[in-house]
Amino acid sequence: MERVGGGGDCCGSSSADPRSTFVLSNLAEVVERVFTFLPAKALLRVAGVCRLWRECVRRVLRTHRNVTWISALSADPCHLAQHCLVRVVAEELENVHILPQTVLYMADSENFINLEECRGHKRARKRTTMEAAFALEKLFPKQCQVLGIVTPGIVVTPIGSRSNRPQEIEIGESGFALLFPQIEGIKIKPFHFIKDPKKLTLERHQLTEVGLLDNPELRVVLVFGYNCCKVGASNYLQRVVSTFSDMNVILAGGQVDNLASLTSEKSPLDIDATGVVGLSFSGHQVQGATVLLNEDVNDEKTADAAMQRLKAANIPEQNTIGFMFACVGRGSQYYRAKKNVEADAFRKFFPSVPLFGFFGNGEIGCDRIVTGNFILKKCNEFNYNDLFHSYTTIMALIHLGSSK
Repeated sequence: MERVGGGGDCCGSSSADPRSTFVLSNLAEVVERVFTFLPAKALLRVAGVCRLWRECVRRVLRTHRNVTWISALSADPCHLAQHCLVRVVAEELENVHILPQTVLYMADSENFINLEECRGHKRARKRTTMEAAFALEKLFPKQCQVLGIVTPGIVVTPIGSRSNRPQEIEIGESGFALLFPQIEGIKIKPFHFIKDPKKLTLERHQLTEVGLLDNPELRVVLVFGYNCCKVGASNYLQRVVSTFSDMNVILAGGQVDNLASLTSEKSPLDIDATGVVGLSFSGHQVQGATVLLNEDVNDEKTADAAMQRLKAANIPEQNTIGFMFACVGRGSQYYRAKKNVEADAFRKFFPSVPLFGFFGNGEIGCDRIVTGNFILKKCNEFNYNDLFHSYTTIMALIHLGSSK
């Protein structure tokens, strides 16, 4: 994918003749109507034909403001060449109607990081995280910021419809890519802080540059600690989050296995480093809410009760995304061998909101809802220590304004 570029001016040359202007105006209207049926890649290909077509393409792309996603679930985890997410993104990106500006992808760590011997393949070649990450990154536009993480399990809504049943994939090859277009009035910025044993605190300008401080329009922060099994990783994550945890924002996330992609940085990733990564969402029309499913939530009835609290936030469901960040200790084994309990509970109350997330190694969040004037309310008394959990699930909603 390339952004709209140059091209000839044969169709769009100016004329002082009012009749010519009228004809061109009507022609542009017809061209735009036709272009609305084309996916973004096809639009970019035709944008170079002439100035009129180029301007039509720009206007059409500006109207495509819905978040889109590509998801992959493989029945054949022994495919040696590529992870299923890479294969599906390569196929489906041709049909996407938006031009992504920011991409957040998550994939299962067992198959994304490496692939050991499988049945029927005695000499299966191990694939590396960087190979899969690079293959994904080069599929997206050069100007697109890509953030990718790998986790023990994946929560994903199958591609095709927002009302598809979300799936909790605790074991198996799976992943998704959330594609965020440029949305007027909204800024989505990735951030990354690497643990440095020589610096125990973050400098203020580091937080300000990525919109986490001195930003009155900051509404939601997704935050993830990676390489959490290393010494000091959890403490560093808590130290980073503490610098902005008392602000009037929604926080949600958890601890994941690895950071795979972060194209907003020029230097190559150090896969052995420990750090904190995430996305900040700013804009007056952004709304968010979170609820915590603690250790006492262990059956369908109590899971439904948690979703009722989230429903009470009255977040608009149009152009809204759901996130589920669960402990690897939950899932089917936590619900007495019943699968998909929490994802199904979410779908019951939010049938048209797609759900994404992971099974990780620790959860970040708490009960927080938003009133109509965007002032956060706390469901319970809240302090910093209430943000970090284990054996829990964080459910979150992010609304990105009207798509009209």
